[in-house]
Amino acid sequence: MSTGTIALPSTGSRQLVWLRDLIYQACGIFHIDAKFNLIERACIRRMEALEIDELSDYCEYLSSDPRRRMEIAELLNEITIGETCFFRNQPQLEALRDRIIPEIMKSPSKLAMKHLRIWSAGCSTGEEPYTLAMLLLELSQTLLRGWTFEVRATDLNSRSVERAKAGVYTPYSLRNTAPAMKTRYFHQYGDSFDVADEVRAKVKFEQLNLNDSQRMLFMTGFDVIFCCNVLIYFDLQSKKRVISHFYSNLMEGGYFFLGHSESLFGVDDRFRLVQFPATTGYWKAPRNAKS
Repeated sequence: MSTGTIALPSTGSRQLVWLRDLIYQACGIFHIDAKFNLIERACIRRMEALEIDELSDYCEYLSSDPRRRMEIAELLNEITIGETCFFRNQPQLEALRDRIIPEIMKSPSKLAMKHLRIWSAGCSTGEEPYTLAMLLLELSQTLLRGWTFEVRATDLNSRSVERAKAGVYTPYSLRNTAPAMKTRYFHQYGDSFDVADEVRAKVKFEQLNLNDSQRMLFMTGFDVIFCCNVLIYFDLQSKKRVISHFYSNLMEGGYFFLGHSESLFGVDDRFRLVQFPATTGYWKAPRNAKS
């Protein structure tokens, strides 16, 4: 993330504007003026932790303290807290299971390696990537017999990544999970559900800032990318930059999913929109594919 010096603001609402610009510079997330209350609440939580009374003093801390980089990361953790659950978007999972994986498996390059790679970008506390791993484990007994797979999971929020690695969830997180899947892939201890080791072994978690172009260059060779309800917080310029990376990160013939209310219209026209039952996705056509 960029932590270059930004001129300090004067008192009043300009401090929130300054903080908004700092957050944008660090991760590409842009808060319109109506969302300043979200920034203010996040700052209050951090100020309480640091025992700082005035917003102006917190701005000074973010500008000059030697631990500035660490504090920006903590502030971003407060801003990017997400809410999700297992098996959240069934139409996307069904499209992946019934259409996308069988199609990708027919590719000559995949037949040679028999290995699938899926990326959950903006994985929050881990429910989505673990769900994908469970789906693929189910298919490994039938369609994917003889194949291997891996799920990469990344998020900007370091606390969310640590919670995801812990793999311990409440019943509310499993509210969309079928009883048979709970029995097969979780161990219950009182009111907690621990993800089974065979699921954990298929998912690799790491912190990643999608605005970090240098690191994004190394996220290559994926067959499917999920980035749901993340880019809604980005302005157009940041979206274009991140989506361009996603396009490069995908293998030819790969698929890309956004949240149900998100679209690439006006952002990137290189992907082809694909209609599935009750959902849509985006396809990176091979260079020799017919229009």
